[in-house]
Amino acid sequence: MGEVTVGIDIGTTSVKAIAADGDGNVVASARIPHRLLVPEPDRLEHDAAQAWRRGPRRALAALGPAAAEARAVSVAAMVPSLTAVDRRGIPRTPGLLYGDARGRTVSKGSPAESGELVAFLRWSSKAYPEAHGFWPAQAVANHSLSGRPVLDTSTATTAYPLFDWERWDEAVASSLGIDAGQLPDLVPTGWAAGHVGGADGPALASGCIDALAEQIVTGADHDGDVLVLLGTTLIVWAVIPESANRTVPGYYTIPHTARGKLLIGGPSNAGGLFLNWALAPLGRAKGVAEPNRVPVWAPYPRGERAPLHDPDRRAVLAHLDLTHDGAALRRAAFEASAFAARRAIEASGVEARRIVATGGGTRVAEWVQALADGTGLSVDCVAVPEGGALGSAFLARLAAGLETAMVDGARWARTGRTIEPDQAWVAPMVDRYERFLALS
Repeated sequence: MGEVTVGIDIGTTSVKAIAADGDGNVVASARIPHRLLVPEPDRLEHDAAQAWRRGPRRALAALGPAAAEARAVSVAAMVPSLTAVDRRGIPRTPGLLYGDARGRTVSKGSPAESGELVAFLRWSSKAYPEAHGFWPAQAVANHSLSGRPVLDTSTATTAYPLFDWERWDEAVASSLGIDAGQLPDLVPTGWAAGHVGGADGPALASGCIDALAEQIVTGADHDGDVLVLLGTTLIVWAVIPESANRTVPGYYTIPHTARGKLLIGGPSNAGGLFLNWALAPLGRAKGVAEPNRVPVWAPYPRGERAPLHDPDRRAVLAHLDLTHDGAALRRAAFEASAFAARRAIEASGVEARRIVATGGGTRVAEWVQALADGTGLSVDCVAVPEGGALGSAFLARLAAGLETAMVDGARWARTGRTIEPDQAWVAPMVDRYERFLALS
C-alpha cells in the first residue's frame, strides 16, 4: 500500500472517497450522504458546513487504515459553488450550487461565460458583508483538511472575468465590493498545495472540477467515443479530433485531456435530480412497460442547461392515455434522459461509435438500458462508478510526485460491463424522440 492515494468527490447528494493503489485498484471506499436543499423552486443549495467542510473529513476517516497510509489526497467538486466563511473557515451562508437563481444573469452559456459564480459572489458579499472569505466547495474542503483555502486553476476558470487565467483580478473584485485577498489561494490543478492534518500528513493536491476528474480515468479518449456522466446532472461529451474544431449552438467545445482531442457537449438537468423527482411518486411501480406504450417527458422541473439555457422552462408529461401504468411512466423518465443525451450526440455531428458511461447512475440498469435503446449505441459502463473520486486519486498521485502527466490516468480506465440496445425498443423510441424534440 506504499503508493496509495485518496480521491474525494463532493457531489450533489453525498461525498465519495476512494483510496486507490498505483494501478487504479480500489483498496477502500466510503460514501457520506448529505442533503440537497431546495427551499424554493429556483434555489439549490447545500449546508456547506455539513457537505463541504465536515463531509470530506468524515469520508477520509471512513477509509480507515488506507487513509493513514495515503501519500496524497485530492478533492473534486461540482461547479460552480460558493459560500461566505468566517475567520475559522466556517461557512456562514448557504452553499450556493449551479442553477440557483442567485447566480442568474442576463448572459447564457457555460459557467464561465454566464458569470454565474461572479453573481454568486455578488449575492454572498451582500448577505454576509463581514465575511473573511468567499470560497467554492473545493476551497472549503481544502481548508478543512489542511488549514489552507486552496482552489485549483481549472475550477477558478468558472469565475471569469474575476480570474484572468493567471490570478484574481483586483479591479473586478473591487467592483463586486470585495478584496481579492478574500478569495482562495490559487494553485495549478494537480500541484501540491499543502499537507493534510499537518506537515507530517499526506500531500494535498489543489483539487479539481468533478467532471474533469471523471474524464481522465474513463478511457473515452478516441474519436467517436461519447462520455456520458450519469449523475445528479447528466453530462454528455463527444470526442472529436482537434483538427475538426467546431462550435455547436447551445453546446460547448472544450479541450480534452487526451492529446489532440476536443470535447463537444455539456450538462443537462435530465439527470438523477430529475429522475428521483419523477420516480418518487411512483414508488415501486409494478408491471413491465411495453415498447409501444410509453408517454414522453420534457424533463425540466428546474429548467434546462445545454442546449436550451432556459432556467424558467418546466416539465411536461405528454401523450398520456388510459393504457399507461406506473411501469410506463417509469420507463418514460429514463427515456427522457436518454433523449437528452441523443440530442447532444446528434448536435455534435460526431459519428458516434460507443458510449462510455460513468457515475452512480451506471448502477441503475433501467437508466443504462434506456440510454442504449434511445441512442442505438452500446454502453460501456466503467468498473468504478465513482469516477470523480477515482480521478481525484490519480490527481493526488501528481501532487505526490508519483506521476508526471494527467493523461496517464487513462491507464486506470476499465469497463465493468457493456449494455447493448434492445432492438424491440429502438424503433418505437425513434417516434418518441421526435416528440421529445417537439416538446423541448
